[in-house]
Amino acid sequence: MAASRSDFAALLRTWRDRLSPADAGFTATGGRRAPGLRREELAQLAGLSVDYVLRLEQSRAKNPSAQVVGALSRALQLARAERDQLYRSAGLLPPQDGTVDTHVPPGIQRLVSRLGDVPIGVFAADWTLVWWNSMWSALHGDPAALPAAERNLARALFGNGAASASMLPVRSERGPDAFAASIVADLKDAVSRYPTDARLDRLVRELRETSGAFAHHWAARTTAAPHTTDAKTVRHPQVGDILLDCDVLIVPGADLRMVTYTAAAGSTEAGKLDLLRVTGGHVATVATVATVATVATKHP
Repeated sequence: MAASRSDFAALLRTWRDRLSPADAGFTATGGRRAPGLRREELAQLAGLSVDYVLRLEQSRAKNPSAQVVGALSRALQLARAERDQLYRSAGLLPPQDGTVDTHVPPGIQRLVSRLGDVPIGVFAADWTLVWWNSMWSALHGDPAALPAAERNLARALFGNGAASASMLPVRSERGPDAFAASIVADLKDAVSRYPTDARLDRLVRELRETSGAFAHHWAARTTAAPHTTDAKTVRHPQVGDILLDCDVLIVPGADLRMVTYTAAAGSTEAGKLDLLRVTGGHVATVATVATVATVATKHP
């Protein structure tokens, strides 16, 4: 597909200038020469280096990968048609029907950013984390510190890579086996709905080959209970154990899941969340999406 670096660069600059810092979850400060995002803010949201974003905007970088374009599309809160335009300007085919959709509608991005008191992560159908707010990072560690491929709950739960190694202990009141079984059941359902998705196929084959626990749950004939509401205890290095209600909400019109953590107003747990909001959880070790799981679910 024909592509123009200058077209891609122009779109990137235009859409960065269009997005307000407040809508992206940043506090607007004085001294801005333009109303939109700064390059470093876009780089932070997309998990890219500032230098790379600069080179893309100046047409000095080679055409970016589909993974990079997807991250930029989400960071810029593009509508689906705009996302497809950005893909084409990079010489790439837009995501096709039949593959797991990682597009996060702009309204959902704004909602997640503005609910700053609540840790929220948005997951695709294969349990890849595709969007989160600052409180999610404060509670679980910054997912941007990990490669995009490692920001997957199933890989963190059953795999042996960076995501698994960085996992903080979290205990599910449902029990480790029930939680693990429900994740595998979700992946089974995703495979039935996205049979041609290559990334999903690689994930499932990898985990079936490397994890006895995953293979056991995959072979099970029983159907695990769906995700609704759970209570989870996060063992955080700054505030200690914190018991929170964990809810999984389905995003209407999109095959996405919003995972939220809340505590009753005035409770000890609410006070711990307040502390994390103020400090940003800076003393926490680098963690990831895996912290919504539990170390106890990992089997030899």
